[in-house]
Amino acid sequence: MIKFFEKDPYAPIEYCYEVENILYKGKSKFQEIMVIENTHFGKMLILDGVVQITEKDEFFYHEMLTHVVMHAHPDPKKVIVIGGGDGGTVREVLKHKTVEKVYFIEIDEEVINVSKRFFPTVACDIDNARVEIKNMDGAEFVKRCRADIDAVIVDSTDIVGFATSLFTKEFFTSIKNCLSENGLYVTLSESLHFHKDIVIEVQETMKSVFPVVDLYTAPIATYAGNWWTFSVASKCPSPREMRRKFEIKTKYYSDEIHQQAFLPIGMYEKLMQGKLEW
Repeated sequence: MIKFFEKDPYAPIEYCYEVENILYKGKSKFQEIMVIENTHFGKMLILDGVVQITEKDEFFYHEMLTHVVMHAHPDPKKVIVIGGGDGGTVREVLKHKTVEKVYFIEIDEEVINVSKRFFPTVACDIDNARVEIKNMDGAEFVKRCRADIDAVIVDSTDIVGFATSLFTKEFFTSIKNCLSENGLYVTLSESLHFHKDIVIEVQETMKSVFPVVDLYTAPIATYAGNWWTFSVASKCPSPREMRRKFEIKTKYYSDEIHQQAFLPIGMYEKLMQGKLEW
């Protein structure tokens, strides 16, 4: 049996997966792309040696990245999705009937093409009439936007290489400038188990720009450290509060999960003060 060893840039351990089949292997202008098949996880999308999604558990990540900010907004109509070439985040955004327009900004067109071919249930809404695809740097796109965006969702790879442009003070400032009064922003921010310093750094950089910044988590088996964090910010509304009724169909996210996903205030304060030790 062939084995795949993940080359995660930050993990202190190495993940290994048995490979039933290698379904695709290629290289775009930006990264190496591979699709393998595993007995437990099904098809797996791998970019530059790091697992991005699997058929079995992708919903944990996509639902939690998307629905917290979408429910924290009273009436989200215009949404920007940066990254997420597999289409899972776009799929989840479009579950909200209020949404009129999704700007889908994916720098690597080949990731979209591969996802359509091998992950049709994930990429199922990429060609929806409400979606406008732009293959460009998300940091450049938001600089041109007016202040009428209700949610910006960053679904990037790990914070290395070309993805680092999505975690700077300059980028966060551009995000703030393009958000509407009740607009919210969310991004992945690595694992509390393995990448605590990165989590704190992202939070501190966001706090230098936004008046409201918070942190919530979700369990994801295939991401290094498994206790995955999402950094969320807004001009005004607290992301902890749901402002619309939970009515969409999901596998994991719910109104109860929304409330429980955020770090308790005391734990969050310890984290930011450097007193959360393990």
